[in-house]
Amino acid sequence: MRIIRFVQGDSVPALAAVTDDSRVHLLPQTDFMELVNEADQREITPLDLVKEVIATSQPIPQKVGELQLLAPLEAPEVWACGVTYERSRNARNYEATGGKLDGTTFYDKVYEAERPEIFFKSTAARTVGPNQDLYLRSDSNWQIPEPELGLVLARDGRIVGYTVGNDMSCRDIEGENPLYLPQAKMWNRSCSIGPAIRLAETIEDPYAFQIACRIYRNAEKVAEGTASTAQLKRKLHDLVAYLLRDNQIFDGTVLLTGTCIVPPDEFTLADGDHIEIEISGIGVLSNPVKSQMERSLSV
Repeated sequence: MRIIRFVQGDSVPALAAVTDDSRVHLLPQTDFMELVNEADQREITPLDLVKEVIATSQPIPQKVGELQLLAPLEAPEVWACGVTYERSRNARNYEATGGKLDGTTFYDKVYEAERPEIFFKSTAARTVGPNQDLYLRSDSNWQIPEPELGLVLARDGRIVGYTVGNDMSCRDIEGENPLYLPQAKMWNRSCSIGPAIRLAETIEDPYAFQIACRIYRNAEKVAEGTASTAQLKRKLHDLVAYLLRDNQIFDGTVLLTGTCIVPPDEFTLADGDHIEIEISGIGVLSNPVKSQMERSLSV
């Protein structure tokens, strides 16, 4: 069971459940965490609450592909994890050493350490949803998408859902100096989530998600990669536990769990590119890419 948000009628956001056979049922709640909190109050699962609505309602006539989707929730904060996959460690080492890859770097130490790398990624105002423009950072010449499984968290740290995330990254800025990480990771529209939230109780094994990333330029595929969360170095509950250490989080916080798909080292995103990130059982997060110059001309 997946939960989506979309534009209904006079630009009013609506919440809906999408069944495994693709039927769309409107929900009375307008926010995903409202659904979770109502289920908590009744001491049932969000899935049980959704099933009650489905049992007493008719699906809407539109299919998911006919709806103007929004980000499935307005996450007050998006945090992200780094170097949680071997592929990510290797890519960070390449950046940090200029491709020399000789000796051990701090990224190797992070990969093997008990404490994971966790950093602040985005806010609701900086995050976009499906089919909305992502922006390229104007002072970077080496930028890539980072496809990631996102954990939707309640304020107590419970994983209440799974979503698709794109943690846009500037490889040249991060490679120049690790202290530049915030600038390499955070700028306007540098993060997207969606197209849906998969209810946590419907997933038996979160380490069985299949992830794919496809990048198109002039309607031609220029980069593609696949991976699985089975390759994740760390356990999801450990990542959440470290995020919660001496830290307050809020209902609807999203934790991105790291990337295992990195385009070839010679690749960088360009204005007009199109990114698709697909996670099995959740859906395809699709976003166009715009440069800062293109954005300023359109304003």
